[in-house]
Amino acid sequence: MNEHNTNLRWLLNQQPIPAGSHATETSGAAQPADEELLDAYSRAVVGVVEKVGPAVVNIGVTRSDPPQTGRRGRSGPPAEQHGAGSGVIIAPDGYLLTNNHVVEHASQVEIGLTDGRTLPAEVVGTDPATDLALVRAGAAGLPAAELGDSGALRVGQLAIAIGNPLGFQSTVSTGVISALGRTLRSQSGHLIENIIQTDVPLNPGNSGGPLVDSRGRVIGINTAIIAMAQGISFTIPVNTARWVVTELITRGKVRRAHLGLSGQARPISRRAQRFFELPNSSVVEVVAVEPGGPAQRAGLREGDRIVALDGQGVANVDDIHRLLTNQPTAMPLKLSVLREQERIELLVVPGEV
Repeated sequence: MNEHNTNLRWLLNQQPIPAGSHATETSGAAQPADEELLDAYSRAVVGVVEKVGPAVVNIGVTRSDPPQTGRRGRSGPPAEQHGAGSGVIIAPDGYLLTNNHVVEHASQVEIGLTDGRTLPAEVVGTDPATDLALVRAGAAGLPAAELGDSGALRVGQLAIAIGNPLGFQSTVSTGVISALGRTLRSQSGHLIENIIQTDVPLNPGNSGGPLVDSRGRVIGINTAIIAMAQGISFTIPVNTARWVVTELITRGKVRRAHLGLSGQARPISRRAQRFFELPNSSVVEVVAVEPGGPAQRAGLREGDRIVALDGQGVANVDDIHRLLTNQPTAMPLKLSVLREQERIELLVVPGEV
């Protein structure tokens, strides 16, 4: 059999050319290693899809807008809007994770499984601050994905996204983890910490779907892409999702500590920074204090400049939010404040919001 017939047989049967053929001999010694590497990569992706794919669902959402009022003051019927996203089942009894913005204001939720079934679902709870939502489908014995550990991730490792971009169900895209520890502002204005940045291609409809490692463990929930940017997408770490799910199941909401104040970043002179031994060149100036709130009860006043919370220097309001994220309520904290030309210490007991 000549070389042309061998190549034709390979194309038709999609089988590798047998060892010893002319094409193999002229491809160089590095080709077998490259082929083995490609095979290992392919096997990893295929294995992940086979393991996690059945737990990834399509989420269909119906939202009812308020009745529309015409020119003559007559109200029409409520307008319905339909949306879609992705989700991942995390427990066989139907609990699944998705994004808050996927199910926000939903009047009806349905999920579509890879086996063709469509099931009604209800929103158990949402956390706009992390753009996460917990949904439960009306069924048991469903395929569930295994949750991993986002704290053990390393930049450069393989990342696989499964979802329904642009309505194309069970779409798989791959890439690597580009960076760890990013911050992303949610739609509610809160900063989400330790965001995972990847170069995995994501499109509308991927929202709420899982990001998975090479062992098929969920390491995050895909949440956002940057318009006009190529190869930049963001994922909520699964460790954050674990905490949110626990709060939603046990308490019905996510508790967060708050001080009851409004503030803004304000630069401070180098002389004052050196005199008070401050770590930052800016402080948080108190613009308003909530009447009867934790800050007012602690004695904080408008115009005070907060320089530290519980011994940690703060340069802006985001720093305060960050320090309060995992802070239990009703636990006294030391608030370091500059008032006029004096540094004072106040004891504040954060409230719950």
